[in-house]
Amino acid sequence: MTRVLVVSAHPLPDSLTAHLARRLVAQAQAAGAEVEWLDLSAAGFDPVLTGAERATTYAPPYDGRAVAEEMAQLARAELLVLVFPTWWFGLPAQMKGWLDRVWAPGLAYDHRADLGRIVGRLTGLRGVMVATTLGAATWVDWLVMRQPLRRVLKWGVVRFCAPRARFVYHALHSAEAASPARIARHEARLMRSLTTLLSSCKA
Repeated sequence: MTRVLVVSAHPLPDSLTAHLARRLVAQAQAAGAEVEWLDLSAAGFDPVLTGAERATTYAPPYDGRAVAEEMAQLARAELLVLVFPTWWFGLPAQMKGWLDRVWAPGLAYDHRADLGRIVGRLTGLRGVMVATTLGAATWVDWLVMRQPLRRVLKWGVVRFCAPRARFVYHALHSAEAASPARIARHEARLMRSLTTLLSSCKA
């Protein structure tokens, strides 16, 4: 049974983000996966890195007492699904704070001064799927901004910390003007992608 962690962030429970998160959770459960869903907004997750957490980032062991439950969820996950809106071509504060506080040294990576870099520890994470929505048009994200969030997540986070994980990124552009039919097509793509990732995790 594949262990799936869905992490979502949106302050409105009736948002498109929340709808997509519910659908992805239901799809994974229907496929027989063991699913944990962390709704950062509903949980009131504090995105601010504490002084104790920052002080122990380079002086182990990391003081993760305030986020011990969230760290345990990440440690269990074989497939991670992130669902959030892109705001100002970046992550919502709670999603960024979850990365800052939970993807911690000793869990997500080790500092290797002898190598001059960090070494990933999330070797059990087999896949990472991102489902995001943007108000911007596709051409703005691709040509003007050069997909900053996709590059940061893929090359700046996942490749470092979870080198064995397959990375899949889905963005719904011009989401605020999207028709029900276009949203339905996007949702269908997400479901197919999730099914493929679940199959690869079982292989």
